[in-house]
Amino acid sequence: MNAEADRAQRHRARMQRQKTVVDAAIARADKSKGLLLVLTGNGKGKSSSAFGMAARALGHSMRVGVAQFIKGRSDTGEEAFFQQQKNIIWHVLGEGFTWDTQDLERDKETARRGWAVVQTMLHDPSIDLLILDELTYPLKFGWLDINTVLADLQNRPAMQHVVITGRAAPDALCQTADTVTEMRDIKHAFQSGIQAQIGIDY
Repeated sequence: MNAEADRAQRHRARMQRQKTVVDAAIARADKSKGLLLVLTGNGKGKSSSAFGMAARALGHSMRVGVAQFIKGRSDTGEEAFFQQQKNIIWHVLGEGFTWDTQDLERDKETARRGWAVVQTMLHDPSIDLLILDELTYPLKFGWLDINTVLADLQNRPAMQHVVITGRAAPDALCQTADTVTEMRDIKHAFQSGIQAQIGIDY
C-alpha cells in the first residue's frame, strides 16, 4: 500500500469513529424546548450573532421580537433591513449610552419602561424568538432586578427562544441559560483610531 492510500484509509477510519460519536450524541439529544442563550464578553459580534439567528428564524417563517436596551439610535443597518421583513417586531428602548444621558434616575426609569415592554413580549406565545439586545447592562448597573428578570424569563412560553446580548452577563443569568458564548476581544479596529464603519459596526 502506497503512502497516499494509507493516509486515505486512516482518514476514513478516523471519520468513521467520529461519525459514531456524533451520531450517538445526536441520538441522546431527544428533548425540545425554548432555549435561553447568552452572548457576552468584550469581543465584537454579540448583537451581530443574535441578528444572524433572527434572520435564520425568519427564514423558517418564525415570528421574531427585538428589544434593544441602551441603544437609542434607529439608523442601524440591521433595523433598516429587518423592518422590511414580515413577522418581526422591533423596539428601541434605550436613550443612548450612559455617558450620553449622564442622568442615573432617567436611565433607571428608561430601563424599567423597557422591561415592561419585554414582559408583554415574554407573555406572547406567537413570538418564537425574542432578542434582548444589551440587556446585560441594565442588569449589571442594577437598574433592573435580576430576580424579577429571571422569573419572567423562566415563566415565558415553553417553546419561546430568548437571546440576550451584552458584556459582563451576571453569573445568575449565565447559570440559568442553556447556552452561553463569550466573545473575546483579541484585536479591534477602534483601538487603532478607526471609527465605526457603516455596514460593519452599525
